Amino acid sequence: MKKTLFALLWFVLCASSQAGQTILVFGDSLSAGFGIGQEQSWPALLAQRLAAARDPYQIANASISGETTSGGLSRLAPALRQFQPAIVIIELGANDGLRGLSLKQMRANLDEMIRLCQDSRAQVVLVGIRLPPNYGLSYTAQFAAVYADLGRRHKTALVPFLFEGFAGNRDAFQEDGLHPTAATQPLLLANVWRALLPLLRKP
Repeated sequence: MKKTLFALLWFVLCASSQAGQTILVFGDSLSAGFGIGQEQSWPALLAQRLAAARDPYQIANASISGETTSGGLSRLAPALRQFQPAIVIIELGANDGLRGLSLKQMRANLDEMIRLCQDSRAQVVLVGIRLPPNYGLSYTAQFAAVYADLGRRHKTALVPFLFEGFAGNRDAFQEDGLHPTAATQPLLLANVWRALLPLLRKP
């Protein structure tokens, strides 16, 4: 119940002033504004950019801190029915990796999430994440490959790495070293925007 209310609240806060199609942001703490004001998060900045450009899209942010791909899969179908999005931005997997969960299961979960979105006629932007090197070369390489492989398989728009361009800058992150600061959110948006923009222009 709380998760549904959370998503609905974000729909109201981030909606464009114009009626139009919905972009569903479906992620974890990296998209939920963890540690910063929710109005400072990259999905909120996306809503502002679309409104300023008078693009007829609304933002529904159904991201939840701590979410895994298994949790995301369990609540995706109801979210698709609720918001009926034209585009779904899937940003999940970081918590699977940080917890050392099965990459096979993570891949299967993301694969099914993409299929559900496409079956509902929503276009998908898959957002890639990478793990810190201390998780081991083999595991981190296999983890990163999941996003590229699924993007090719389903022909989705792909953000290769959400932290591209600033991952090595410690000042770009909060004290935990995992979550970008409020000042860094425009950089996250820029990385997502490059993959999203072509979909906005499709008839």
